[in-house]
Amino acid sequence: MIYGPTVLFSLGEGAVVPLLPVLATKLGADIAMSSLIVAALVVGQLCGNLPAGWAVARFGERRTMISSGLLALVGVGLLAFATGVVMLMAAALVIGFCAAAFALARHSFMTTRVPLSFRARALSLLGGSFRFGMFIGPFVAAGLLWVFGDERASIWFLGLCLLAAVALVVFGPDPETVAPLPTRPTAREASPADTGEPITGGIAIIPTHEGVFRTMWRHRGVLARLGVAAASLSAVRSARQAILPLWGVSIGLDAQTIALVVGLSGAIDFALFYASGQVMDRFGRLWAALPAMLLMGLGFGALALTHDLPSSAMWFAAFAMVLGVGNGLSSGILLTLGADVAPQHDPAPFLGSWRTLTDAGGALAPVLISLITALLSLAWATGLMSVVAFAGALGFIRWVPKFIPRAQRGPTAPDPGEG
Repeated sequence: MIYGPTVLFSLGEGAVVPLLPVLATKLGADIAMSSLIVAALVVGQLCGNLPAGWAVARFGERRTMISSGLLALVGVGLLAFATGVVMLMAAALVIGFCAAAFALARHSFMTTRVPLSFRARALSLLGGSFRFGMFIGPFVAAGLLWVFGDERASIWFLGLCLLAAVALVVFGPDPETVAPLPTRPTAREASPADTGEPITGGIAIIPTHEGVFRTMWRHRGVLARLGVAAASLSAVRSARQAILPLWGVSIGLDAQTIALVVGLSGAIDFALFYASGQVMDRFGRLWAALPAMLLMGLGFGALALTHDLPSSAMWFAAFAMVLGVGNGLSSGILLTLGADVAPQHDPAPFLGSWRTLTDAGGALAPVLISLITALLSLAWATGLMSVVAFAGALGFIRWVPKFIPRAQRGPTAPDPGEG
């Protein structure tokens, strides 16, 4: 009941995403328009985070998941019967919007119910559920295309996955009832929200529920500091997906080789998703975030220097694997950090802001890569992502000790006031 609906939603989405450009081309879109339709999924997700935070706070996780799953079926209908690129883009926006609401509802539930002692492992499994669907989905799409010979088979597969996910949420045991909220407030509940400003006296009285924008303002300090570092991680992750295929093309590799290298990098990424949670629970959040950022920073930086080398293909494969390891070690970090700094009595409005910020980092990276590549070269764009990764690592070093309590950082981490 915890991970099943998420796996089903992401599996259906993962089967449809690779075929969106194909559907767009068949409806008369050019390459630029096809890329915009794929980007509409990310835009829909960005637009959905804040309303999802409000909906979860107002109606609860279960009702939000049911509503978003049913609304996503409208997107499936638009996809299946699209007669033009406008309908196709609207469908992508709706599905992205609903995916954000579905994901935030489960993130909010686990923030309030999962004990701190294994929070990171639980959220890494949640992140792994998303990765599983997006990793396996394209293979399902390929199988359906081979059997039925029609791209729309993947659309109906998404519809079946959504119906199964909604049925599981409706008819299965309600996790909100089975796992009630803890009755004793946590340390963060009993203390004032950290806005990044010095406390002049007294403990703040936190209301039971606050609006999305009021919560955003109350926690502006952590969002502007730790949130920006988290957004840099999201940007580096997104850059890996954009740069690796482009790099393979730029050094003259064929499509099969590029697909093999990118696929192996993704397989390493997926295989390591649970290791990140184990590290965070045992040693602290920084011990997973920092190695992940440093590995990806080194991977991008070194790759940027190999474009014109005689053995560029070998270096491409090697550093793609390094980036896969770094990305795999970062699984669940954004979910866990968001849960750590969210107000435990009412996390959904805060998580809406947190996820909007991190998703914005992921959406901005491909745009920045495209711009730098057009102005300079792909090697310069890759080097820039290395700088972003190292800057994010410095942000984690500075802000994780400040905003995450000692108990959530592991036994060897210094107190926030030290140093």
